[in-house]
Amino acid sequence: LWSAGAVGVIGGAPKCAKSWLALEMAVAVASGRSCLGRFDVGDVGPVLLFAAEDAPAQVRQRLEHLAGARDIDFGTLDVRLIVENALRLDRGDDLGRLRLTVQAHRPKLLVLDPWVRLQRVDENKASEVSAILGALRTLSRQFALAIALVHHARKGGAEQPGQGLRGSSDFHAWGDSNLYVRRRGQQIELSVEHRAAAAPPSVALALVADDGPVRLEVQELAVGQA
Repeated sequence: LWSAGAVGVIGGAPKCAKSWLALEMAVAVASGRSCLGRFDVGDVGPVLLFAAEDAPAQVRQRLEHLAGARDIDFGTLDVRLIVENALRLDRGDDLGRLRLTVQAHRPKLLVLDPWVRLQRVDENKASEVSAILGALRTLSRQFALAIALVHHARKGGAEQPGQGLRGSSDFHAWGDSNLYVRRRGQQIELSVEHRAAAAPPSVALALVADDGPVRLEVQELAVGQA
């Protein structure tokens, strides 16, 4: 699902469960339980998370639900929230503070959600985007850290999901591992892309909200989908 130490994008249109998928990954890495009940975790450890659009209490509630769905004791789950009001990746001071935070906590995974709230550059200008993505890759290499950046797809998307990401093509080129979610009728299709490995088959997801904890579940893809 995600290569060890990889940087990449979790991309898709609004309301396709991108943030839920990022939190599911966080729970898996922090606990060692398989992600989505299917993908084993090879590198277990703390997770650092900045959710720019959600209050910490809401993030905690979602994590509690996802942990409960995997029979994980929430009290043992080592997911650490950055609770600053803002994090601007286009500012040297903020990048420096992020580096110090990573150095102090030594997470295995850093989740940044979403790109649009993390900077004020022109996302269509490759030079401006690549400067930020390059700084994140440097952070990843320095601390053997996986980084998942949540990003939106353009309206209408594209046949190849990586080409449908909003803004510069640098987003697609940057990722060592990329996850794409898009709606196919009543299902959410998850496709995986790796720079240096074969991708697993696409799977269908559903965000389930019944009498139990709210959770992501893997389903069978509808007939005719790859």
